[in-house]
Amino acid sequence: MRRFGLVILGLVGCLVAWGEFVNWWASRRYLGSGAGPDGPEAVVVLGYRNKHTSRANALNRWRVRAALRSADASAQSRFVFCGGSAFSDSPSEAVLMARYAAERGFRGPMELEDRSRTTWQNIDNAVPLIEDAARIKIVSNPLHALKARMHLHRIRPDLVQRLVRADDYRLGEWALLKPVFAAYGLWDLRAATRLLKESG
Repeated sequence: MRRFGLVILGLVGCLVAWGEFVNWWASRRYLGSGAGPDGPEAVVVLGYRNKHTSRANALNRWRVRAALRSADASAQSRFVFCGGSAFSDSPSEAVLMARYAAERGFRGPMELEDRSRTTWQNIDNAVPLIEDAARIKIVSNPLHALKARMHLHRIRPDLVQRLVRADDYRLGEWALLKPVFAAYGLWDLRAATRLLKESG
């Protein structure tokens, strides 16, 4: 029985380590040098489907906190919150995240992209709000942010050199859920890559 328990612990440990590695890897893909014109940095925060509520859900609150720690203290950071409303009579994800950022003490400039329903629409609609930025950071779960950066590479190759890493990966954070995020994220990336190839 003890040996069985050790085997289970070993398998869980391997799974957690795999989740950590995949998320670490994703957080470092499709980045540029950060070379752009003089100006503020743009921190793009991607929303996640909020249930019928007046408060950002746990995942959206975490994404806001990751955005806050990603902001460069030496540069004026402009936050761009992305995400429409999942329900006709509830605030958009962008609005809910902006409110939470204000609750956490952020007093810098904020832009709301509150019309999109998909990751690709997030980026399509955010481009006019970020194309003047010196550096661009996209904040979400690492594989979701990677999907967004891949789409930006496709639609605006002139902006990709400005992409820099956000602080959305930290060792041990969400450790038990990272294997789930990794499995779903890899499946989603594969499907997204296929659709992008089919669309030209």
